[in-house]
Amino acid sequence: MTIPYKIAVLIYVFNDQGKLLLLHRRKPPNQDLFSPIGGKLEQHLGESPYACALREIHEEIGIQLTLDDIHLLGIVSENAYASAAGTESHWLMFCFEVTRPLNFPPVEFDEGRLEWIDPIIIPSLEIPKTDREVIWPLVQQHSAMLHPVNRGRHPNAFFSVHINCTDINNFAVTYEHPRAALDR
Repeated sequence: MTIPYKIAVLIYVFNDQGKLLLLHRRKPPNQDLFSPIGGKLEQHLGESPYACALREIHEEIGIQLTLDDIHLLGIVSENAYASAAGTESHWLMFCFEVTRPLNFPPVEFDEGRLEWIDPIIIPSLEIPKTDREVIWPLVQQHSAMLHPVNRGRHPNAFFSVHINCTDINNFAVTYEHPRAALDR
């Protein structure tokens, strides 16, 4: 059986209080969990990851940004990720960060409720295991918004990681870039 490969973007948005925008999801994947905003690329249109990120920002929070307002934080590939619904997929996700604070009240829409969350409590939230153990720690290391001294500069460039989810209780992680991450 061939497992489909899905391509998506995750977008990390912070407000001027340093809180992260998370979606408390009503729908799969990751139903009932918190996750960053984002969505799947419209592959049939040949959409780029950057164009997808800008489209998803506009669709989910109603703000029109430009390429100058987003930064590629990293690339995550997941092998055989199993959702709560029992379906398995391979994922290729491009993680972006909005490079300036955005401020607006929490919003509810068909996919769930957008909430501003203090980053310090994210480990205690119901988030996907791969986010908790791999993706969120990498975002924390590479985010210019979480490290104001780095705002406008991106000294850590980006990260690339592969997560083999065949055994979700003991998945294998390969830190591909930066290579120094292998020393963890």
